[in-house]
Amino acid sequence: MHKIIKHIGHSLILLIFCTVSISAQERESIIGKWDLNVQMKNKIAPSWLEVKLSGTNTLVGYFVEYNGSARPISEVYFQNGIIDFSIPPQWNGNTDLHFTGKLTNGKLVGTILGSNAIAYPFDGSRAPKLIRKEAIKFGKEKPLFNGESLNGWHQANENKKNQWIAEKGVLKNPYSGNNLVTDESFEDFQLHLEVRYPQESNSGIYLRGRYEVQVEDSFGKDPNSILFGAVYGFLTPNQMAAKPAGEWQVFDITLIGRRVTIIANDKIIINDQIIPGITGGALDSNEGAPGPIMLQGDHGKVEYRNITIRLPE
Repeated sequence: MHKIIKHIGHSLILLIFCTVSISAQERESIIGKWDLNVQMKNKIAPSWLEVKLSGTNTLVGYFVEYNGSARPISEVYFQNGIIDFSIPPQWNGNTDLHFTGKLTNGKLVGTILGSNAIAYPFDGSRAPKLIRKEAIKFGKEKPLFNGESLNGWHQANENKKNQWIAEKGVLKNPYSGNNLVTDESFEDFQLHLEVRYPQESNSGIYLRGRYEVQVEDSFGKDPNSILFGAVYGFLTPNQMAAKPAGEWQVFDITLIGRRVTIIANDKIIINDQIIPGITGGALDSNEGAPGPIMLQGDHGKVEYRNITIRLPE
């Protein structure tokens, strides 16, 4: 009898262990970062999702919609391949955003019920790690702006009015209008540029068209992930390096894989940090591909000059 009980006890422990192992294995299938494509009317809106483990059993995460910043998810529900969560509205309505999808063969497919109460289908894949195994040496700098025209650039949205003009070596956006994008795409690079804006104005420098380095009148404020020099919603500068509005601000930005170093006004404010994923306003979510430099012009008045890039030799 004792042997039977002992055998049953061992079997129960084994059953419990197998159940926990299967549950953990299922969680691992959803944990990580996901690049999403959301079908909105006649366009694809890029989005991003991260799912991670908090404690022993609870899944939490972050979500980036097609605009706005990365938002925390208090709990992600996942069972039998079904993922489900809700987050409060940010910019696009008054109701909670509700996300539900199915994980099949390593792909995510589902529906987002937006804060505007409209349902949008989406599909997604795991985001690439973008690890570089060899050291990169950069060559000579080359200009991205010739100082005289918009040659080499195009507007991001054909349905919006382009306000950008070239005048006396300065790329000017005198009114809120359109974002400006380089014709050429890049992978790893060192970017140099100078930017000037009036009080309370706002712009942004999109690396590969996906990761926004925030440009905003932030002089005298504490550093923040949505203020000057930040990788919007993700990386907070170690100090506020912004000069007063109306002065030229100088940026030197190095992007290698996901690793970014940002020097603003001769101060290293972000040093070799990993960008988790795309930021709001990205052109696409195809993180494994090269992408252009995009200057944000749909927010406020801004000027850029001395825009150059150095590429790997």
